[in-house]
Amino acid sequence: MRYSAWATAAAAVTATLVIAACGSSSSSASSGTSSSASASSTGTAATAGKFLGCMVTDIGGIDDRSFNTSSWNGMQAAASADSSVTVKYLQSTTQSDYVPNIDAFLSQKCGIIATVGFLMAGATEAAAKAHPSQKFAIVDCSYASGCLTGPHEANIDQLVYNTAQDGFLGGYLAAGMTKSGKVATFGGQELPTVTIYMDGFWDGVQYYNQKHGTHVQVLGWDEPTQKGSFTGDFTNETKGATLTQTFITEGADIVFPVAGMTGLGAAKAVQDADNAAGSQKVNMMWVDTDGCISAAQYCKYFITSVEKGIVASVKAAVTSAANGTFKGGTYVGTLANGGAVLAPYHTFATKIPASLQNELKQVQAGIENGSIPTPTKSPV
Repeated sequence: MRYSAWATAAAAVTATLVIAACGSSSSSASSGTSSSASASSTGTAATAGKFLGCMVTDIGGIDDRSFNTSSWNGMQAAASADSSVTVKYLQSTTQSDYVPNIDAFLSQKCGIIATVGFLMAGATEAAAKAHPSQKFAIVDCSYASGCLTGPHEANIDQLVYNTAQDGFLGGYLAAGMTKSGKVATFGGQELPTVTIYMDGFWDGVQYYNQKHGTHVQVLGWDEPTQKGSFTGDFTNETKGATLTQTFITEGADIVFPVAGMTGLGAAKAVQDADNAAGSQKVNMMWVDTDGCISAAQYCKYFITSVEKGIVASVKAAVTSAANGTFKGGTYVGTLANGGAVLAPYHTFATKIPASLQNELKQVQAGIENGSIPTPTKSPV
């Protein structure tokens, strides 16, 4: 595993993530453009930088409050750390935008082109093969996971995250906090980068049941059969709200959407349930980023967020390309290196029993030392 300094980098850029306006396409060290002809912005450092870092979003867009937003924050963090670095992005509104956006950046002689998401594998791999001297990074995709399928291209930095580990902690926490004995999870599209979270969540609930003799049920996903609920996209908030309302009706009082902006619909459904007279109290967990930062309007409902260290890993990829230490290969974020973690509990810090918080620390230690396995059908 590369990059022994990832945990340190993750801590160092936390402030950057907090300060950066999540979902913002502008930065004092960046410029943004969009293939969909939406508004663009140009930062004041756009002409001063000597190294150009470029990013192509997935179709969730720069404002997805999830992996696109986090990746852009990582790009911005690299620019903030090194005044010689300028960063910019192109936004994809459909999958047909991937190749034109990458081609546009190839023509601009970007020092590195970062692409975001499992669905961008084919376009990224083809471009890397055709341009072996061009440096690439891709978030949520690797050869080991089967996302990249051809001969290994040495010019691709693969950034993946073992979110079965922090998903496991999230499931254990949900099982310990539920009052109804039912929790739920659902995905956007049925992709390995989505189901790995759901596998971990399901297994964490089962581990809690095993330790406590309880029978907490998981609605929306079954790890052994790999069957569950998906909205089919990462942008339709109405679908997220509808599915969450179904889970609430079925008795779930904690919901974990793994669905990007679709999860905002889930948060609205949770809020509506909270406001409904006589309704049971419903809470949830956010995914990829700290929801109390990226979707602060719903922070009071977020017990925690099951995060990826995207900001730190993207920052490191850009920095390595800028300073000449880029080597390609694979980075795997884990609990141990800070690349897959639970966010702070924020308003729930005093609501989660101290005994449960201590158990979570013990479970985390067990995951890190290998005594507690976190099996998943989605390899990283």
